[in-house]
Amino acid sequence: MNQSTLAIKPPVLNVLLQRSALLSLLGLIVLCVLWETWLAPLRAGGTLLFMKALPLAFAVRGVARGSLYTIQWASMLVLLYLMEGVVRVMSDPAGPSITLAWLEIVLSSIFFLAAIFYVRPAKRAAKLAKKRGLSGATPGTTSGSTAGTTSGSNT
Repeated sequence: MNQSTLAIKPPVLNVLLQRSALLSLLGLIVLCVLWETWLAPLRAGGTLLFMKALPLAFAVRGVARGSLYTIQWASMLVLLYLMEGVVRVMSDPAGPSITLAWLEIVLSSIFFLAAIFYVRPAKRAAKLAKKRGLSGATPGTTSGSTAGTTSGSNT
């Protein structure tokens, strides 16, 4: 049993992927606010659609700290912004809105891919620990709701 415990090493999480996710998330928030208030609002003077950035703002703190749980749910949330970008590329009239929609698609895709590849080593470690029958996996490596939010973690 001691050898199997030593064989499982805590996953190494890529800081570059976490920073890429954070920067693309911040860029997406800024884009959403500027798009609907100043760059190409649906109505002159802006609309309340800038509030679509609010759900993304809830994820900033967790993504900045590298919380696996936050990054996982934010990666699912950002798919809505990816879909919005695709719909607006296909349906908006020609103009700056099309360019902004492409930018939204790019930022959403960067966040999604960075998040998936950032979480991947921790998911693999949790799966390996479960396969070996070890319930005491290292904090931050589980895929459950406590991932990255355990007390005593180095956040």
